[in-house]
Amino acid sequence: MARQSERLLSLMQRLRLLHLPACYEQLADTAAQKEQPYLEFLENVLEAESQAKFERNVRLKTLWANFPFQKRLDQFDFAFQPSLDERKIRELASLRFLQNQENVILLGPPGVGKTHLAIALGLEAILQEQSTYFITVPELVAQLAQAQHENRLKEKMATFVKKAKLLILDEIGYLPVDSFAATCIFQIVSERYEHGSIVLTSNKSYGDWGEIFHDNALATAVLDRLLHHSHTINIKGDSYRLKEKRKAGLLAKTTAAPSPALVEEGKGSK
Repeated sequence: MARQSERLLSLMQRLRLLHLPACYEQLADTAAQKEQPYLEFLENVLEAESQAKFERNVRLKTLWANFPFQKRLDQFDFAFQPSLDERKIRELASLRFLQNQENVILLGPPGVGKTHLAIALGLEAILQEQSTYFITVPELVAQLAQAQHENRLKEKMATFVKKAKLLILDEIGYLPVDSFAATCIFQIVSERYEHGSIVLTSNKSYGDWGEIFHDNALATAVLDRLLHHSHTINIKGDSYRLKEKRKAGLLAKTTAAPSPALVEEGKGSK
């Protein structure tokens, strides 16, 4: 019996079945007690290994994704943001846009849940075993500048262009970008065009993007590629952070300030 266990463990190691060594004896005992048919036992063994590999893959992909926090779609308070079409968001969570190499642009003032939704879509992508990478645009700009200084810009650009099936660019528009960063962003968008999806969040309407890039022509070129196959989601509402402060009695209730003029959903979209 001991020799058989050794042989089984050796076979599992050769086949890289990493989970089975810890559970095969329990599965075998259960099969014997229930007098399971051989094929049912085999199915249970393979299912246990497959599920363990899936969970390990999700953990690794989530770690690589670089999320600042993890929030799923079922944690989003749609009742607090009545301007949002919940059905549309849940349709996006089916990830057909990812299969079709389309983009999702979330527009709205600070605190309305853009980043939450972007991360929720990223987590859904990971559950479907799609590589995802999250980065704020200010951090992207800083990393690209550092990579240029260290003469490894091409390698760093590959992280954003090729390595992730879904790239999430958060907070474009919170800070203006210089000409070098603007050119790099244009290159990332251009090389991912019709090859990989981008989820992007911004507090600026499309008409203000010339100010972000300090170049109307470049902003137009970026938008042209982003919007050709895209879904634009406008969020018009109050800030969740202010809501929590009001709950705690730290702020008096005020009428929600109107969001900046943003394009209507679908304009310029596929």
